Amino acid sequence: MWSRVRRAGFVMALALPCSLSAVQSAYAGLGGSPMTPPTDASVSSRTVQPGTSSATAAQSVMRSASNAASSTSASSSYTVRETTLGNGTVVREYLAADGSVFGIAWRGPQMPDLNDLLGSYFPQYVAGVKAAREARGGGRGPVAVDQSTLVVRSGGHMGAFSGQAWLPPALPAGVSGSDIQ
Repeated sequence: MWSRVRRAGFVMALALPCSLSAVQSAYAGLGGSPMTPPTDASVSSRTVQPGTSSATAAQSVMRSASNAASSTSASSSYTVRETTLGNGTVVREYLAADGSVFGIAWRGPQMPDLNDLLGSYFPQYVAGVKAAREARGGGRGPVAVDQSTLVVRSGGHMGAFSGQAWLPPALPAGVSGSDIQ
C-alpha cells in the first residue's frame, strides 16, 4: 500500500502536465506580427481612425481596405484585432498600418501567456516587475511597468484578469496609451 504522501505526490505529478496544458499559448509578439490564434479561438477585426469615439469605432467594424486607403488620414488608421481564446480570455491586438503590433490588451478568466504576447519585450517586462516589487518591498498584486519604450499594466484575481501593454514610440499619430483597452 502506498502512503498518503506518496499517493498525493503521484496524483500531483499526473495533474501538473494537465494543468499546464490548460494555459493556452497565443504565439504573438508586441512589436512584431499579430498572433497566430489557437484552433479553438475566434477572431474579428475593425479599422479605427484616431480621434473617433469608441461608439463610432465600434460602428466601423470590418471597414474595407479600399475605403481606408481612400481616406485622407488612412496612414494614421490602425486595426484592432480581437481574439477570443477557447478558455474565454479575450486578447485585443492593436496593429499599425504596416501590420506590426503596437499594443495589446487582455481580459478574461485566465491570464494569457505574457511571454508570447510581449515577445522580445518580455525580458524587459520581467526586469521592470522585479524592480517595481523591490521598490515596494515585495509582495503580489497589480503590476505596472512604465518605461519610455514599454508600458505594461496587469492585474486581477482568479477568474478575472486584465491588462494592457503598448510601445510608446510605436503609437500611431493621435493614439495614446489610454486607447489600448
